[in-house]
Amino acid sequence: MKQLVLGMPTLAFIVATRAALGVGLGLLVSRRMPESRRRAVGATLVAIGAATTIPAIYQVARGRKRSRSRRAAIGQDRRLIGVTRLPRRGDEITADTVW
Repeated sequence: MKQLVLGMPTLAFIVATRAALGVGLGLLVSRRMPESRRRAVGATLVAIGAATTIPAIYQVARGRKRSRSRRAAIGQDRRLIGVTRLPRRGDEITADTVW
């Protein structure tokens, strides 16, 4: 299973830039606003979305590398495979435990 690790600011950046690109394209094909204003706003949003594509791809690539290295550093303990709950402090059974 592939895993992607992104922080909340990075995720928000990617979502906002993709939304700007989509809204800009939507404005360019719509007919709701006056044409001159619609084209100016739409072109600006498309330019912002396109210009931020490279940093967004870079951040996603860094998130993929980070998840691979973290998984390799942790490792697995075969004794714990299938365990649903690890014992915690206070789980010890003593002579005065009331069931």
